Amino acid sequence: MSTQRLLVQPGGAVFLDRDGVISKQTAFVNRPEDLVFVEGAVEAIARLNRAHLLVVVITNQGGIAMGYLTEDDLAEIHRCMKRLLAQGGAHVDAIYYCPHHPQATVATYLVDCSCRKPATGMLEEARDDLGIDLRKSVFVGDATTDVLAGIRAGCRTILVETGFGGKDGKATATPDHVVADLGAAVDLILGGSNPADTRAS
Repeated sequence: MSTQRLLVQPGGAVFLDRDGVISKQTAFVNRPEDLVFVEGAVEAIARLNRAHLLVVVITNQGGIAMGYLTEDDLAEIHRCMKRLLAQGGAHVDAIYYCPHHPQATVATYLVDCSCRKPATGMLEEARDDLGIDLRKSVFVGDATTDVLAGIRAGCRTILVETGFGGKDGKATATPDHVVADLGAAVDLILGGSNPADTRAS
């Protein structure tokens, strides 16, 4: 077996941002009907499942802090997402979200937290809950904040060109790899050749 067959090593996990990676990066995803999958994302997650890799969603949900939706609304969106993934033969093993925002209009969520990416709190919570070795893991995101969170946590990082495609301008971070979408990221994770890969030297 090639030593580079898997980017994720035993004990590691695949961390996925939600909006822009799994679902389309739209202005608001405040209701289940607002959730639209990126083309090929469901099958990409199913491939990770078939490879017996742990798949964990790590998502900032500052809309809660801004009063656009509640935590109960988000729970219903995620129940819908899980149902739709299951219809495509896929599943995620856990979902972690940060409801805080530095400009929150809902006072409860105006918190200087350790979970909002690019902070690493959600990754550390997943590590502790699920026994994950972060240094054997990969973080796939569409934003610089995803990449920076992954780097800070010790993960390998893959930036996808869907969603923000790294053009969010919120942080400075260089990913290990840049690929077209989640399907291409899974190709890379599972050791397949990917001509679109532009790994940083």
